[in-house]
Amino acid sequence: MRSYAQETGVIKVGTLAKIRRLYFRDKQSIKEICRQTGMSRNTVRSWLRDPEMVEPKYPVRVVVSKLDAYTETLSLWLKADSGRGKRERRTKGQMWQALCELGYTGSYGRVCAFARLWKIQEGLATAKGAFIPLKFKQGEAFQFDWSTEYTFIGGIRRRVELAHTKLCASRAFWLTAYPGQGHEMLFDAHARAFEAFGGVPQRGIYDNMKTAVDRVLAGKKRKINARFEAMTGHYLFEPEFCNVASGWEKGIVEKNVRDRRTSIWHRAKDRRWADWAELNAWLAEQSKAAWAELNHPEYPAMKVADALQDEQTQLMPVPRPFDGYVELLARVSSTSLIHLERNRYSVPTEHANSVVSLRIYHDHIAAVADGVRVAAHRRCFDRSQTFYDWQHYISLLERKPGGLRNGAPFETMPAAFKQLQAILMRKSGGDAVMAQVLAAVPVHGLDAVLVAAELALESGKPSGEHVLNVLARLKCTMPAANLGEAMAAELAHLPLKLRIAPTANVARYDGLRQSITPSAVNEAQL
Repeated sequence: MRSYAQETGVIKVGTLAKIRRLYFRDKQSIKEICRQTGMSRNTVRSWLRDPEMVEPKYPVRVVVSKLDAYTETLSLWLKADSGRGKRERRTKGQMWQALCELGYTGSYGRVCAFARLWKIQEGLATAKGAFIPLKFKQGEAFQFDWSTEYTFIGGIRRRVELAHTKLCASRAFWLTAYPGQGHEMLFDAHARAFEAFGGVPQRGIYDNMKTAVDRVLAGKKRKINARFEAMTGHYLFEPEFCNVASGWEKGIVEKNVRDRRTSIWHRAKDRRWADWAELNAWLAEQSKAAWAELNHPEYPAMKVADALQDEQTQLMPVPRPFDGYVELLARVSSTSLIHLERNRYSVPTEHANSVVSLRIYHDHIAAVADGVRVAAHRRCFDRSQTFYDWQHYISLLERKPGGLRNGAPFETMPAAFKQLQAILMRKSGGDAVMAQVLAAVPVHGLDAVLVAAELALESGKPSGEHVLNVLARLKCTMPAANLGEAMAAELAHLPLKLRIAPTANVARYDGLRQSITPSAVNEAQL
């Protein structure tokens, strides 16, 4: 757009050319020229005195803007952001809001115009490419991508891998945060997104991420990861991969990464989150709230939530979540621990020095032996941590009850058991008695034995026999069907005590001999 000074200059030059033609070519008088052009004689004479046709010079127009008082501050902000990573830079809208807090009353467009001019002057403006707009049918496809962010979780600033899943037609999106980009994270992100969307599209568009593509072949051919392909077969959608270094082929989700970073994540990065579950719950709320606020880019009169409601009728039904785990073989140590990612997790001592199958999920791990799950722990992403389940070591206490005194796994026992142990350990053989009490946990369950221990402690003089007696009486108050073999097995382990000691009385035998008659003996022989 031409400025006012430039437009005025064009008009004056054209008038000057006309005056010179009328005077030098047509031989018109100055009076006649003034009549035709409407200009004064002095002006016409001053221009005709110049021997050559020279373009007139005009002073630069001075434009006063409300931004003038803040240009230095805005320039410093732009210069500081130019040295930061893309995810750390502030948007023009955030700068405009910051200027408004400082007292700026101008428009957002003036800030954007200044930023564009500043980039050109600093040589930071880049040439933009041209692309072909894409259009998708309802229920046809979704796009998936990762972005790397940072926030505080559990009091530590952590790296966050944010999964972006977006429907191409309705533009509904779903965000999920994970500590990594492993298979288990990828599978869980799909399960959560499909559940939120209320269906599964026919195609999924990805870049060539390692969790999906083992090797890129010629053209569009790919050697797809077997575990990833199992997931696509479970949800019945067809995977499609972009050309190498051609992220614009999934531009819808690429733009979503940029937009969500400025609209949602900028509020999450400086907050403190207790754990990953709290962060993902907040992201779910923000995603649903954005559906109701954002207009559809192709149909501005329609919200994204309304477009999603229309697209749900064209989506495939959501099956049960894919059992998305990564399976590894792990050897159990002599201390009944398995190692994973520089952490240690306990398993039952029956599997010590053997090999078990370790199934790794996004939030927990499970140990499987002979097709049966024998242990499960919440997954930890820190290092050099050990996680015990004290119940895994109960069976070993029958042979090594002394392990109760300084056994690391038993530090995690309930408070009632620790209090009972402290009382029993004061007497000789107390560790064996406590081991006998804990042996009832696998038979009757933790809750029942814990209640019995608490009742015994309330009596003031607890003992192992007291706890088992209370437990037996609690079980007797239950229906007989609930006792079954578990109660019989526990009673078989109870020690028997002789209440009436036998006495030597020979007269008892003489009485028995007199009661036996010859006829009774003959009948017995027959």
